[in-house]
Amino acid sequence: MVNGIINVYKEKGYTSFDVVAKLRGIFKQKKIGHTGTLDPDAEGVLPVCLGKATKVCDLLTDKSKEYEAVLLLGKVTDTQDITGTVLEEKDVKVTEEAVRETVLSFVGDYMQIPPMYSALKVNGKKLCDLAREGKTVERQARPVKILTIDILDVTLPRVRMRVHCSKGTYIRTLCQDIGEKLGCGGCMESLLRTQVSEFLLKDALKIGEIEQLVKECTKELPPEAWSRAHFPFVRSVDSVFTQYQKAVVPEQFAKVLYNGNRIEPEMIRSFEASMQQKPIRIYDEKDHFIGIYEFQQERGNFKPVKVFMEE
Repeated sequence: MVNGIINVYKEKGYTSFDVVAKLRGIFKQKKIGHTGTLDPDAEGVLPVCLGKATKVCDLLTDKSKEYEAVLLLGKVTDTQDITGTVLEEKDVKVTEEAVRETVLSFVGDYMQIPPMYSALKVNGKKLCDLAREGKTVERQARPVKILTIDILDVTLPRVRMRVHCSKGTYIRTLCQDIGEKLGCGGCMESLLRTQVSEFLLKDALKIGEIEQLVKECTKELPPEAWSRAHFPFVRSVDSVFTQYQKAVVPEQFAKVLYNGNRIEPEMIRSFEASMQQKPIRIYDEKDHFIGIYEFQQERGNFKPVKVFMEE
């Protein structure tokens, strides 16, 4: 089984689930998951986790993201983007100065109401499924954070902007809210995700490219013999934890390590007091990544937070 993370370029027309389904076929393994849904008409960075790396899906979903979006003023739709049914159209009589001022006013903390056309669930049912049934339910506003907005171009009625935001931010909703504040309405015309944590657009691979690379890398090798070592484009699980200090546990304590037990400070080679300050990456003597551990003051040892046991 292949364990690792691929920086996928999700193309228009694919759902995030489609991407996962195609990669399951390409890698001939079931254990694959994505790290945050992109709408079918959106494109860009979608990190996909394979094998044991699926344990980091939630961690990557929680990371901040960056997008390039085109806001179309003067049009309001039921989906908050250009694909939806038009609910309202207005003349765009606002000035460029007013547009720039209003867009930038959204930087910072912001209470955002999730759209009906979203994968969020209410009473076990997805909002988008309820919306398709013609139902609208009350949604509570949620705190999100717009870290930065760079206005790349204003050619009214269109505004192209780069948005760096916290997890859970809907760019469609941001576009609609900007239009509403301007008094002319607005919706999202296009969306490109350019970054998820350290995964960048310039490094992302399209499904067709991945399929070709897998064929080239494996040739006559049977799928049951595949591992991450055969695929240079698949990142290791520990590559997303480089912000944490590395620690090695010698062979004499291997049994404790492999059983997923707590690790005492004296079991760590070249132990440093700084390792008690934040999570650490623990490896065995053969440099296999075992997992993320965190120091517990009350017990004076390291508790496993997420265990991967990479081979």
